[in-house]
Order: sequence, then structure tokens, then C-alpha cells
Amino acid sequence: MAIKKGAEIAPAKGKLGVLLVGLGAVSTTFIAGVEAIKRGIAEPIGSLTQMGAIRLGKRTENRVPLIKEFIPLAGLNDLVFGAWDIFTDSAYEAAMHAGVLEKELLKQIKTPMQKIKPMRAVFDQHYVKRLNGTNVKEGANKMEMAEQLIEDIAEFKRKNKCSRLVMIWAASTEIFLKTHAVHKTLKSFEQAMVDNHKAIAPSMIYAYAALKSGVPFANGAPNLSVDLPALMQLADENRVPVCGKDFKTGQTLMKTIIAPGLKSRMLGLHGWYSTNILGNRDGEVLDDPESFKTKEESKLSVLEYILQPEVYPALYKDFSHVVRINYYPPRGDNKEGWDSIDIFGWLGYPMQIKIDFLCRDSILAAPLVLDLALFLDLAQRTGMKGIQEWLSFYFKSPQSAPELYPEHDIFIQLMKLKNTLRHLRGEDLITHLGLEYYD
Repeated sequence: MAIKKGAEIAPAKGKLGVLLVGLGAVSTTFIAGVEAIKRGIAEPIGSLTQMGAIRLGKRTENRVPLIKEFIPLAGLNDLVFGAWDIFTDSAYEAAMHAGVLEKELLKQIKTPMQKIKPMRAVFDQHYVKRLNGTNVKEGANKMEMAEQLIEDIAEFKRKNKCSRLVMIWAASTEIFLKTHAVHKTLKSFEQAMVDNHKAIAPSMIYAYAALKSGVPFANGAPNLSVDLPALMQLADENRVPVCGKDFKTGQTLMKTIIAPGLKSRMLGLHGWYSTNILGNRDGEVLDDPESFKTKEESKLSVLEYILQPEVYPALYKDFSHVVRINYYPPRGDNKEGWDSIDIFGWLGYPMQIKIDFLCRDSILAAPLVLDLALFLDLAQRTGMKGIQEWLSFYFKSPQSAPELYPEHDIFIQLMKLKNTLRHLRGEDLITHLGLEYYD
């Protein structure tokens, strides 16, 4: 949606409710982090909204404010958290179980964490085969489930006296689904929910409930959910911003940094072999071949779009790209990603790059959740609706308009994000042309 330069942005008055689907490692690490930052016992490292700066005007002007000072974002003290989960553990108990954060840190924020109790979740083991929980909703059909979620949303907003809400999917990866005829129109989608059609997964029900409630929605998993014609129609009709999909954290983050560098120097690629080990709930879910297929599709698309083999066939035609994920319980949330990259340079001479990224998945994902919550709220207050392509920076498989290919280059994504912010505040876009030397 086109927004005019210097658009009017409604002030961020009142509380912003952040509704999380899933109260696992990512969500609890996010909530704990915000509570720790509010108390001055930690820094918001990894968050663009909290630590990032933005250059304005010419370099000689030395105008480089922090993004949070340049754009009217909701403050951390105004955030209120809610969640759905298939387990009854409070945010504190779930965080202790996840084992991402040190117990001493969690004890300092125990009181606010204990107050966050998950609502009953919409869940069907057909879509996530390796999990099973008791804190789930019951209903005659999927439409009734959606109506229960809509009631949850309204009740949360009323009870917590929120002026605005956002919803973020931070739950497990569902089985691989392709678009179906029932996804084409809102009418057919709603009828399919009434009919309990298998093409309607739980993540789609959450997205529908959010959009029906006028709540912005971000999809942090590779599921087919909000990226459907029917839900895009609903987002447009209700003037709601959406974005996704699949948080860009470990191995794919490295690919979107390294691949643009290879391409910028016109270095060729024979093959890129990637394997991961992780032992958290995400790893357990991805141990199921159908859920892994969903994640694999998200991970494999990155290099094709960045390297453009159809434009540079001599460098990138028919390169081999293999992705493996292995569940290894002892590793917990500390994911390890190995990459073996076979490249070639001048006169076709071969070279290799080896990467061993020992990362903490939820530590990388938590600041993304914060930024997305704040930026989606900004988009809503600015009157932006539909796909927010300027937020592609945060996703492995970013949504884009049907007629456009998604942009995966992280440096282009960051430029687009910052230029969007400049545009909203009436500032000139940064193009790096430097034509003043040629006057």
C-alpha cells in the first residue's frame, strides 16, 4: 500500500498488547528479555528498534538519531503480554523448562513472568505430530475455534486495558501444505472452516481471528498461514498489516549475509551444504519429515533468489544446495549450524568456505519478536495495510506482492526498511549517489 511522504502517524498512546501464539523458548525469552531490560539489568542487544540508528540527509549533516527517537514507537513499559499454548505452564515455568536463560536472571523477573498464564490453544496433532498437550480448545468445527480466539482477543484487550494489539506466531512448524481451492476467497475459506476442511491449519485459524479482530499479524514460522488469497482479502478489507514468514535467525541469517558478498564480487558457487543440530521443542517437531518439509522449503529458497542463476548462469546455474536438520536432545536451544561452501573464482579455480555457527536460536529470535511487534503497531497507526514488505529484513521466506519476487539480500532489506522509516517522517531517501561532486 502506497503511503504518502511524511504520513500522519497516530500517537502510541496507551498499552500495546502483544499476543503470542506459543509460550515456548522464543516467546519466554522475548518476554523475559523485555522485563529484564525494563528493570535495567540487561541491554536490548539485537533489537533494531532499541539500539539501531538511522542516518538522515547528507553525511556532512551528521544527523544520526536512534530509530526509537526518530519514529513514534510504543515504549517497552507500555507492552502487555498474552499467549496461547498447549501446556499450562506460566511464562516463568516455561522459561525455566526451556533452559535458554540463566535461572538467576529468571528469578529476578519471576513475579511478572508468573502472572502470564497461557490461554487454551487451538491445536490439532495432525499438523504437528511430535507434540501433544492438554491445554487445548474444543469446538464443533474450526469456525467455532476461530470465534473462541476472537473472544480471547477481545477479553484480553478489555482485561488489560490495551488500546492496541498485535499477534505473532511463535509456535511450532506445521506440516507442509500447498494452497488449496478453499484458500482462494474469504467465502470459501470460511465455509471450509465450518466444514473442518484439512486444508485449514491451526495457524490459519489464528491469522483469521487476528484479522477479523483488526489485529496485525506476523508469522514467525514457515507455515502456510496468512499468505493466502482469502486472508489477504480480509487484511485488505479490515485494513490490517501482516508480514512473514519464518524468523531469520541462525544458518539462514548467515546465508543472507554471505551470499550477497559472493555475488557482489562475481564469485561462483558449485554447492552449499548445510546441516544443523538442535535439541529444543523446535528440533523435536522438525524431526517429523512433514514438518521438516515446511522448514526445508523456507531455507532452500534463499540462495536462488539472492544469486539469480537465471541472470548469472556462468556463476550459479545448477548449484547444489542441501539442507539437513537433526534432532539432538543434549544440545537444547543451543543450535549448531555447519556450512560447507564450494565456490570458484578467477579462471574457474575452486575455493572453499567453512562455517560453524554455534548460536542460541531463541536469543537471536527474541529481539525480532520485539521489533516486529513495535513496527507492526507503527504500520497500523500509520494506516498501512496488507503485506509489509519493508519488514522482510526479519524473515527467511519474506512475503511479497504476487507479482513480485521476494527480496532476500539482508543489506537491501535493511535499506528498504530504513528508507520506509525516512519516507514516513518526510525525510529524503538515502541512495548513496553522491552527485554533489559532479555539479
